[in-house]
Amino acid sequence: MQSKAATVARYLAELPEDRRAVISAVRRVILENLDEGYAEGMQYGAIGYFVPHSIYPAGYHCDPRQPLPFAGLGSQKNHLSLGLMCCYSDSEENRWLRAAWVKAGKKLDMGKVCIRFKKLDDVPLEVIGEAVRRVPAAKYIAIYESALAQQRGSAARAPKTVAAKKTGKPKRTKPAPSTSPARLTRAGKAAKKTSAKSRKR
Repeated sequence: MQSKAATVARYLAELPEDRRAVISAVRRVILENLDEGYAEGMQYGAIGYFVPHSIYPAGYHCDPRQPLPFAGLGSQKNHLSLGLMCCYSDSEENRWLRAAWVKAGKKLDMGKVCIRFKKLDDVPLEVIGEAVRRVPAAKYIAIYESALAQQRGSAARAPKTVAAKKTGKPKRTKPAPSTSPARLTRAGKAAKKTSAKSRKR
């Protein structure tokens, strides 16, 4: 669920006590391992960790007004979530995280980016700390720009479809004279009458 809280402190204060305790513990580990090139703040209705415009002026390509997102920590309706964008952009980091999580003896519930969990015991905090520490801002920017270049290159190489020419409505043509037996019979009778009148004259 997206929050309208303007600050991280306000966001945490709005959480139920049990969820606030778990989110705070994960947040503490993130901050302890976060590279100085990142900043913390509210982004997309949750706690965000991002490369500020002062370091990466281009911002996020989906919305350049947003700083480049790196991670997100939040409370959803049925679970808590930690999103790590570097795992979406870089398969090496994705593989490392999945292997390290399993090695820690925890069950991983993860989509393309977000790790879902319900309690602190579901989360190997040391793995989260290492995952954050492995990707300083300079490395993340390089990963992001490489993925973006590949995406744009794929789009440029995609075959262009030729749009079908628009056709107007077909011209209406006069129907051909009927050749049905009834029409031919009527035409023949009319011709006989005309011929008879001519002979009388």
